[in-house]
Amino acid sequence: MPRCWGFSLGLTRESLRYHFRLMSAVTSFLSLCAGGTCVVNPTDLFCSVPGRLSLLSSTSKYKVTIAEVKRRLSPPECLNASLLGGILRRAKSKNGGRCLREKLDRLGLNLPAGRRKAANVTLLTSLVEGEALHLARDFGYTCETEFPSKAVGEHLARQHSEPKETSARKKMVLATKQICKEFQDLLSQDRSPLGSSRPTPILDLDIQRHLTHFSLITHGFGTPAVCAALSTFQTVLSEMLNYLDKNSSGKTSGAGDQQINNKGGDRASTD
Repeated sequence: MPRCWGFSLGLTRESLRYHFRLMSAVTSFLSLCAGGTCVVNPTDLFCSVPGRLSLLSSTSKYKVTIAEVKRRLSPPECLNASLLGGILRRAKSKNGGRCLREKLDRLGLNLPAGRRKAANVTLLTSLVEGEALHLARDFGYTCETEFPSKAVGEHLARQHSEPKETSARKKMVLATKQICKEFQDLLSQDRSPLGSSRPTPILDLDIQRHLTHFSLITHGFGTPAVCAALSTFQTVLSEMLNYLDKNSSGKTSGAGDQQINNKGGDRASTD
């Protein structure tokens, strides 16, 4: 290329290098495409969709990766074009279904026409993973800050606060807390794929596949929501223990004072 060519177009040497790199990148991308199907990264963005649960004044948009779309097309859901188009907000657009199917074909994702869904449709089906996780976080925060754990724990403890029941009741509560903690520890090790992440499993695959099934059906909402409920239950049990401890120590000290008073009265009558 003559040196004057680039400068006659007002291009600097740096801008020419940039354009050559851009053309090289485009050429590399096209070389990955064979027969209309592109080799893509599952963590790449497929689209962004507005949230379904947001107020009109604060509508959030959630990113949907190619990996998430693949999960929605695979078991246990096996969504059809109609449901997937509705979730990705393509149902009302002109030729939305056809355009969606063509885009999936280019990415190597098969969505045959006339396919029947495999799982029952719930309200969670309409949520993408980003919004389901957002809902789980808000649920956990509400449980932590608003659930009346102290009032509920003390109410339950008062039902069995007789001195002869207190010791046995405390042992039952402590045993329940231990089992609940073991359950929490198990769920904390769940490594189900979500969003663009696919963490390495640390649990036995026999139990991990069941947790993954639950996560896929709830799109990431299920396990965090159960963990939030268990954490709230643990707080209720702790409040029960606190009440039983205070109640038993109060009655013990009261009984001791009564014995001292009785002994003092006996001595006075003897004198």
